[in-house]
Amino acid sequence: MDSSAAPVVPPGATLWLLAAVTSALATMVWIAYAQRRGLLDQPGRRRSHAQPTPRGGGIGIVLAVLGFALLPLGLAGEQMAPWIALALLAVALIGWIDDHRPLPARLRLWVHLLAAVLLVWTISAGSVPAWSAIWLALLVLAVVWSINLHNFIDGINGLLALQAVAVLGWLSWFGLRADALLLTQLAAVGALATLAFLPFNLPRARIFLGDVGSGALGLLIAAAALLALRADALDLGAILMLCSASGVDASATLVSRLLRGRRWYRPHREHLYQWLVRSGSSHVQVAIAYFLWTALLVPILLAARAFVQASDWAQTNPGLAETLYLAGWPAATLGLAAAIWLAGKRACRRRIAKHSRPCVLPD
Repeated sequence: MDSSAAPVVPPGATLWLLAAVTSALATMVWIAYAQRRGLLDQPGRRRSHAQPTPRGGGIGIVLAVLGFALLPLGLAGEQMAPWIALALLAVALIGWIDDHRPLPARLRLWVHLLAAVLLVWTISAGSVPAWSAIWLALLVLAVVWSINLHNFIDGINGLLALQAVAVLGWLSWFGLRADALLLTQLAAVGALATLAFLPFNLPRARIFLGDVGSGALGLLIAAAALLALRADALDLGAILMLCSASGVDASATLVSRLLRGRRWYRPHREHLYQWLVRSGSSHVQVAIAYFLWTALLVPILLAARAFVQASDWAQTNPGLAETLYLAGWPAATLGLAAAIWLAGKRACRRRIAKHSRPCVLPD
């Protein structure tokens, strides 16, 4: 073997680097643009920041994903890439417009629904039985919810960006193991482009993702999850476990508001991460806590799940082992996250009552 041979570069590594640089440069340009155009999120009673802050910085992530993942793959003959790009563009465009001037929630929802239909149809075509109309409808609703829940989670510095880095990073790893090129490239570029945006958003936010960024990341994570299902890189239970931090916080908060007769679509500060900030935790502390759940704890649970499934006990109890693998472990993870959500909100209420914390804290 020739020891002087050039090191092997992973496929797409150059594109990954270019995507990160593009995202960072576009974010810097957008900060100046947003300040000049007055695209600023103002502090308020339902917000967790104290200074007017530019919004719409997620446009750099969108450009990086389109330019260094979907465009090269489309030119290389990947038939799904153009349609995924179209769905991403639709969600990003409606978010971009909304960042400039508020749009009716119904209009945004219709665009999200159409993009979700296109995405599910593109990725699931040929991999789902034709009679599974209910399953396809549930997938469409899941994509719409992913777009919106990631918008809801984008309420403090760094939280959504770190969650996207963790989820997309792990999805790219599982895609690489399954030899799923589209999944690997899409998730890796998305993760690195978001990582390049992060220094502008944490610890102090010089810019926010905006609707263009949060909606696009929601669709991107949904697309990567669907691709993982299609390639058998992960099963549905594993995906639910991987997305449990954001998914449980947003879903439990929505259910709680509906049960109390609140208007779910109105701005509020009832997510656990918002309660944590209001009770005295910093944006950095909360964002890192959520990140550690997704980046470290859930992968440990996934590894334990796989270990148990491969054990001698599973071989002698195949039916029970399969049920635990597909449903038991995901249900336990989601249940644990829900219990933490409930206990965390109660602890925050007690802490606020004890110390009389102000409702809005500096970033």
